[in-house]
Amino acid sequence: MALRTGTRVREIPAKTAPEFPGPPRARQRLRVDELERALTAAVEGEVRFDRGSLAMYANDASNFRQVPIGVVIPKTLDDVVGAHRVCSDHGAPILSRGGGTSLSGETVNYAVVIDHSKYLTRIGEPDVARRLVTCDNGVINEDLNRAIGKHGLIFGPDPSTHSRCTIGGNAGNNSCGVHSVQSQLYGPGPRTSDNVEALEIVTYDGERFWVGVDEEPRLAQIIAEGGRKGEIYAQLRDLRDRYADAIRTGFPSVETMPRRVSGFNLDELLPEKGFNVARALVGTESTCATVLRAQLKLTPALFQRTLVVIGYDDLPAAARDTQEIVEKWRPIGLEALDRELIEDQQELAMNTADIAELPHRDGNAWLLVQFGADATAESVRHAEEFVEWLVREKAYARDRVVLSRSVQEGGSSQRLWAIRESGLGSTAFAKGRDHWPGWEDSAVPPARIGDYVRALRELMNAHGLSGAMYGHFAQGCIHSRIDFDLRTRHGVLAYRRFLEDAAYLVTSFGGSLSGEHGDGQQRAELLDRQYGPELVQAMREFKLIWDPRAKMNPGKVVDPYRLDENLRLGPGYNPRRPKTVFAYREDGGDFAHAALRCVGIGKCRVPEPAQTMCPSYQVTREEKHTTRGRARLLFEMLQGEVITDGWQSREVADALELCLSCKGCTNDCPVNVDMPTYKAEFRHHHYRSWRRWRPRHAYAFGFIDQAARLASRIPELVNAATRTPGLVHLARFAAGIDQRRPLPAFAPMTLQRWFRRRGESVNPHGRSVVVFPDTFNNHLHTDVGVACVRAIEAAGWRVIMPRAHVCCGRPLYDYGFLRAADRYLKRVLAELRDYVRADIPVVGAWNRAASRCSRTS
Repeated sequence: MALRTGTRVREIPAKTAPEFPGPPRARQRLRVDELERALTAAVEGEVRFDRGSLAMYANDASNFRQVPIGVVIPKTLDDVVGAHRVCSDHGAPILSRGGGTSLSGETVNYAVVIDHSKYLTRIGEPDVARRLVTCDNGVINEDLNRAIGKHGLIFGPDPSTHSRCTIGGNAGNNSCGVHSVQSQLYGPGPRTSDNVEALEIVTYDGERFWVGVDEEPRLAQIIAEGGRKGEIYAQLRDLRDRYADAIRTGFPSVETMPRRVSGFNLDELLPEKGFNVARALVGTESTCATVLRAQLKLTPALFQRTLVVIGYDDLPAAARDTQEIVEKWRPIGLEALDRELIEDQQELAMNTADIAELPHRDGNAWLLVQFGADATAESVRHAEEFVEWLVREKAYARDRVVLSRSVQEGGSSQRLWAIRESGLGSTAFAKGRDHWPGWEDSAVPPARIGDYVRALRELMNAHGLSGAMYGHFAQGCIHSRIDFDLRTRHGVLAYRRFLEDAAYLVTSFGGSLSGEHGDGQQRAELLDRQYGPELVQAMREFKLIWDPRAKMNPGKVVDPYRLDENLRLGPGYNPRRPKTVFAYREDGGDFAHAALRCVGIGKCRVPEPAQTMCPSYQVTREEKHTTRGRARLLFEMLQGEVITDGWQSREVADALELCLSCKGCTNDCPVNVDMPTYKAEFRHHHYRSWRRWRPRHAYAFGFIDQAARLASRIPELVNAATRTPGLVHLARFAAGIDQRRPLPAFAPMTLQRWFRRRGESVNPHGRSVVVFPDTFNNHLHTDVGVACVRAIEAAGWRVIMPRAHVCCGRPLYDYGFLRAADRYLKRVLAELRDYVRADIPVVGAWNRAASRCSRTS
């Protein structure tokens, strides 16, 4: 699909006869210009049909890629309703999206994407007595729990992306999470559907109303009241009555299968369940209606937590006592890890200190069992009694068990828990191979998890596949990223064969294709293996009741695209592989693989500054100012379909403009995306074209060391000029600096000159150390450099300071002056080579930006 600048008609897949089974195979021509104008007129928020937005929203965390029609960022719930009505008038498909971290392809489509996450973040006052709270669909899971936690309550389901995923996304996927055990044992139930009391929704044609639970007693009244809601309820009742026996047979209870997430929750419509329309809509993945607000049921928080880690010989052995632990000890979390996951993290030097605390280091599996209470003493006592039970009654060797208190209590339980939460990132590019989702969250009845893990590993081995295993053993759910070959025809065929065999395997255990992430496009084609054709037809009819024109997230869950089409890679994947300046050794020297490194789980979208990454997003709440958004644009730049002008792309340049090159992503990103290096590489090539000219400030800041060298000859005159009206205005204009910005004062004497004048080191016989005179401490903040020298000498060291001009060249990287940066680096290495070879340490009182230069270099 080529997108030309002048193209205002877009051809997209469509279903011309929605009542017939099958994915969208017809073609629909859409007047994009008219649609854009109508949305702009109807929506107070932002309407974006630019190439950059299309490129970013073409991807999520899954294996799939579909370029949207446009993007709407609503400011109000009325905006969402208005967007639906406009799209309905124009026949444009709709896809609702939250954090965009879905792993099954449900948040990409050939549709108008409505991103609810930026503005729709209101949280109502909780009803503590009834344990209820109402919030907008764009509220982040963790923000909700932070707001209601002060009342001693939480929303139970907390996926590993809880710091950035939205409540709307939780409702779309029927999310669970680590503490779904807590929600099951101490609250309403394990899945989001079990924790929903009511939903305010909007249909494709713009009808807005609330749906609830336990509506069977009022069903006749609701139908009699008429309107779109009454019409839908009447059809749902009739659907329920037609398929009631099949539903009762085909839907195991949550007690038997707590992680039955695949498919639609048709069982919630049964009269014995109460006709729970809200819960039936949870997990429909934006294919039926759009959630505006959710009234959620809450669980006691039990914030005082203690962790017990147990070592085992293998995962099936770890599963042996899981159900007894859950029933007898009622933990709030119970997770499993395997040896391969630990080795993957060790390879990446991730969580190394925490891994060293694991018991039974020669083992191949571990259980993490978490206890919670309102009081610390109660939580610790519960954990200690559990450990004694393991040792005395279950005959566990004591060295196989570690009890870890919370960090507040001087323990390390949160850090040990981080091993589990790092699972996805640490397994994505392990052992020199790419690992992908696809069969990453299957689930079985918890009592059968040990046998299933063994059988799944045997199936992977039979297909020549590998991947770490970890997950929610208390509820029978297993996570694994697998080293599928998604680039060749043979590899994609093998990927399909494995998924088909895996579907038969999990259903033979009475399990669910998905235990957490939903079906989307990844597993929807296989739903008949789990439910059979009759119930799949019932789900199709359920969707058509809500969406008779098949315009809500078409081709997902119901009448889905094949699991091997719309792949982000696929046999046709052949990006540009341009010659680069940096080596990209972690990516085999391939910049295209570096651009592919982002797996989309969105840790850079955490809005609170609890981590360094990503400060530009924390301020703007804009996808293009995340590490993920920038990586997606670079990926699309190399694809050449949406972003067509390569290194000269304005869209990529704009996204990189607010990147601070802080290097936060190289530590905080689970897959170590190195955006500052990518930014330097891009700008180097971007400005080599005569079509692109660097701004004046690029030269002023990039070569600030040269400006400082000149100013240091006459610092008093320079400082006077930069304080004189008129002259300072001219200086700012010449340097491309905002007129409100004060200019720095240059020191009256450089650090190097001070060092020479005072007679160099005062410890001629002490151990030598080189103090690096960087530009800022040499020319601007000499007092810092002087204090550094005196502090080192006070410790008895002999300070050496290079006499020649040396500069790390850090600002040069920011503006893409890589040839100059190379010269600077070689000059520094030449000056310091003899000291380094003599094992003389080199230190500097550098500012944070300068100190990070060496890592980029």
